[in-house]
Amino acid sequence: MSKGKVWKYGDDVNTDVIYAGKYTYQQLKPEEMAARALEDLDPGFAKAVKPGDVIVAGKNFGCGSSREQAAACLRAAGVQAVVAKSFARIYFRNAINLGLPVLQCAEAVDQLNAGDEVEIDFAGGKILSGGRVFTFPPLPESVIGILEAGGLLEWTKKKHQFR
Repeated sequence: MSKGKVWKYGDDVNTDVIYAGKYTYQQLKPEEMAARALEDLDPGFAKAVKPGDVIVAGKNFGCGSSREQAAACLRAAGVQAVVAKSFARIYFRNAINLGLPVLQCAEAVDQLNAGDEVEIDFAGGKILSGGRVFTFPPLPESVIGILEAGGLLEWTKKKHQFR
């Protein structure tokens, strides 16, 4: 478990504000993508986010287009996880595929505030903050394996020993 600070946003945070469409067809390195994360929603985010920080948001996080960069830029920025009340289905899958943990926990969303310090136990299904414990369904072993490998592609290479 690593500690991180909460960045809190509302409902319907769409892929256009997570990673602007104007960058979609540019071949950017991960650090260049990270520098553009959330620039249309929170212009100070990319400069201030620290490895291990957590995004907490309301309903329908990642709605909009299916661009994978909206998950990749957050992972490249060092975001430990996104905790939301719900996720757009394609965003949820893209995030797991790219190694970004996404967790549904409405209670945490309702009670955590921007700047709170949190720790997440993915296998145990717990978010800890200021003596409070919020629970979510523990991630399956297969999903933890994908996240630990850095995404589905790396997990597949490792599992099947592709060279």
